[in-house]
Amino acid sequence: MDGDRAPERTRVVLGEVAARRRPTDRTRADLAEQTPVGEALVKGLVRAQLALALRLALVVVTGLGALPLLFVAAPAVGTVKVLGVNLPWVLLGVASFPFLVGVGWAYVRWSERNEQDFIALIRKPEQ
Repeated sequence: MDGDRAPERTRVVLGEVAARRRPTDRTRADLAEQTPVGEALVKGLVRAQLALALRLALVVVTGLGALPLLFVAAPAVGTVKVLGVNLPWVLLGVASFPFLVGVGWAYVRWSERNEQDFIALIRKPEQ
């Protein structure tokens, strides 16, 4: 009477399932739990982004701020006409926009690179 026997039971132990999981990544845990290590990593990213923003702001201030100084130092440059328009108007009113777009493009590209470096640091296996 094999039909009367109950089927064998399988024992499930959560410890075995947990042991089969891949080991936890300490860096990600530090970020998620906001430990001092995680805070230091995030502060490093924020500092890198701030430094990039300040450097590019300096480029903009230098690039656009030097033009009025040029026109004060050399008034003859201010009288030059390009297509019937004074050179200061052309430089400050028209040429400044492609310059600002270029600086903005560079900022986005370099800030994304900073974030990719941060992600690579997080994903780097502990050794």
